[in-house]
Amino acid sequence: MGKMTRILCALLACTLLLGSVPALAAESAPPLTILFTHDTHDHWYPEPTEDGTGTYGGYTRLATVLKREREEADNAVITVDGGDFSMGSLIQTIYSEEAPELRALGALGYDVTTLGNHEFDYRADGLAKMLNAAKASGEVLPAIVQANYTTPLDPEAGAAVTQALADYPVTSYTVIEREGLRIGVFGVLGEDADECAPMSGMALEPIVDAAKRVVEELEEQEDPDYIICLSHSGTENGKGEDVELAKKVDGIDVIISGHTHTVLEEPIAVNDTLIVSCGPYTENLGVLTVEKGTDGLALLDYRLVALDDGVEEDSAMTAMADSFQELVGETYLKDYGMTYDQVLADNPYIFTAISALGLVQEEERLGNLIADSYVYAVQEAEGTDYVPVDFAVVPSGVIRATLPQGAVTTADAFNILSLGIGADGTPGYPLISVYLTGAELKDAFEVDASVTPLMPAAQLYGAGMQWSFNTHRMIFDKVTGCAQILPDGSTAEIEDDRLYRVVADLYTGQMLGAVNAQSFGLLTITPRDESGAPLEDLESRIIQDQNGAEVKAWYALAGYLRSMGTVDSRYSGPEGRKVVSDSWNPVELVSHPRLLTVIVWLVLLLVVVLAVFLIVRLTGGQRRRKGYGRRSRRGYRSYRG
Repeated sequence: MGKMTRILCALLACTLLLGSVPALAAESAPPLTILFTHDTHDHWYPEPTEDGTGTYGGYTRLATVLKREREEADNAVITVDGGDFSMGSLIQTIYSEEAPELRALGALGYDVTTLGNHEFDYRADGLAKMLNAAKASGEVLPAIVQANYTTPLDPEAGAAVTQALADYPVTSYTVIEREGLRIGVFGVLGEDADECAPMSGMALEPIVDAAKRVVEELEEQEDPDYIICLSHSGTENGKGEDVELAKKVDGIDVIISGHTHTVLEEPIAVNDTLIVSCGPYTENLGVLTVEKGTDGLALLDYRLVALDDGVEEDSAMTAMADSFQELVGETYLKDYGMTYDQVLADNPYIFTAISALGLVQEEERLGNLIADSYVYAVQEAEGTDYVPVDFAVVPSGVIRATLPQGAVTTADAFNILSLGIGADGTPGYPLISVYLTGAELKDAFEVDASVTPLMPAAQLYGAGMQWSFNTHRMIFDKVTGCAQILPDGSTAEIEDDRLYRVVADLYTGQMLGAVNAQSFGLLTITPRDESGAPLEDLESRIIQDQNGAEVKAWYALAGYLRSMGTVDSRYSGPEGRKVVSDSWNPVELVSHPRLLTVIVWLVLLLVVVLAVFLIVRLTGGQRRRKGYGRRSRRGYRSYRG
């Protein structure tokens, strides 16, 4: 090879080597700090802690911490939210007309948010009005990303929300450019969240399918340095839809995991993806700093900054909150003759937050109080035409806050039962009246006992009935006893074929199908009318007062608290309405089995008998073969002799 040829080959090699440098550089990126929240649920002001010794959270404190974290960061910073920014305080009552939550996120400097199931609490039309109101405000707003939950099941009925989503606009993803970095952000909503939005009217595309599609589009068209997924799907105990998402979809650097209200003290690392959650209700601000090198994503910092009494409230955000609070008083509360900070009762007791119970199954005093308030409200609404309520039921999933110790205000009562909207179009789920057979009531108690570990929001609290169960008994056969509590305090056996009047909020009625599904169809609860005919339209069963107004669940609680003045001593402890045992006593474990349990026992017995039979046959065969061998060897030795 000549000298000139060698020089040309060397130059060509250098060119090829230099040409590969940009490809290597594209795999690395400078540090990025992600400030994040999820499930803030309209928490504008600090709320009392469970023990009443302090306060936590609030947009007014969040503003202070966000400013501080941005000022102290020495790299690119973005601020994102994982959905369910609405529904959790009285300010939500002007959600559709004023869009206070989105405007707050804009004022707080959020770059992007996504839609959670509670953004659909006022149905698709309510979301459409909220998006239009936000845009009409002319204020700075966050981008909204949503890749798998923007298609109405009925295009004609959903025309308004389709147009509003386009006008805002809500897109599958957005790309934020910050200090030389390109950050792709997209949003998805999970299967459980969809089930928790029974009136959304939207079609769900599986999150894995949507995520694969969007990640591919981002990588092919946008050349992002980082890809962040705002997933309103959730994780629980290291598992969940977001963990599966990270396992099945490559290319996502960070998943902000909302919906399950999880607090992750450390990120969950799945393949090359970090999953983070900071908890609900503005308790914390999540701070995550990552850096991408040729070896993948590196975690530089992860903190949960508590918004406790040590954080000052921001004056500008406080002024914004106060203006919306005043508007609520002038509009929504005016119709109830109440004010925002009106004191309804004094509470001398400390109530445990329902959300803090998790998978703990037990009678809860707040659940008892709410159930009793439903009975009180129906009595007040029906007056002399009152038909006795046999069972008032409250699932833990509708209880959104606890009862503070000391003065209890209108806002406190609303916060506890803040979900939804009625058929009248006004905020707050109304109470409904349906009938269940005694057999279905027993299935409801079994739902509480067996489905709660699978679906914590299904845990039930009630008035008018008592039931007991053993957590160690076979699933769907855990209940050991139940009875009706009569007005004089005595009890009566529940008759399987009799119809019992049951009162709950509208959301609970709508969610019965999801609860039935969790029992794999083995338990069935079908709302019925007075004649026992199954009901198709639960809104036709809404309870109204003497003036024809819907009786809202939150107002039932407010009225009951006001009637007491001071919370009654009966709520200072459990009353035996629900008794939970974890005994291994054999008699308790096997007594009064349901048919399902008997069938399972028979199947297991059959399996054992077959196993013993096979073992005996195999053992006997081996013995016969060994005996034959010994006889053959003896015969051989005799022949040789």
